[in-house]
Amino acid sequence: MNAADKVRQLDRRRRRVRRVILGTGERPRLNVFRSAAHIYAQIIDDIRGITLAAASSLDKSLHKSLKSTGGIEAAKAVGKLIADRAKAAKVSTVVFDRGGRMYHGRIKALADASREGGLRF
Repeated sequence: MNAADKVRQLDRRRRRVRRVILGTGERPRLNVFRSAAHIYAQIIDDIRGITLAAASSLDKSLHKSLKSTGGIEAAKAVGKLIADRAKAAKVSTVVFDRGGRMYHGRIKALADASREGGLRF
C-alpha cells in the first residue's frame, strides 16, 4: 500500500464519520486533527457554522512549555487547554470527532485529558 492509498483511506473514514456526527448548539463537535508535528482541536457548532473554541500545540502558552509539539504530552496539554476554553465558552458536553484516525496514542491522550478537564462525551 502506497502513501496515496493511505490518504484515500483516511479521507474515506473521515467522510464516513462526518456523515453521522453533527455538532449542535447544545452538543457541539470536538474535532481533532493531528499532523506529524502538531495536534489541533476545535469545538464546532455545525448548525451555525462557527468555531466556539480552539487549541493547538502551536499556542504560545503551550509552545514554550513543551519539549515536543507532536507527542503524547503535547496532546494532553492541548486536551486540558481545549477543556478550559470550552468552559469559558459555556460548553460542557460535546460529541467527539476523531477525524478518521484510530482512537489510540495522541488522539486518546487528548480525549482523556479533555475529559479530566471537565468535558463530557
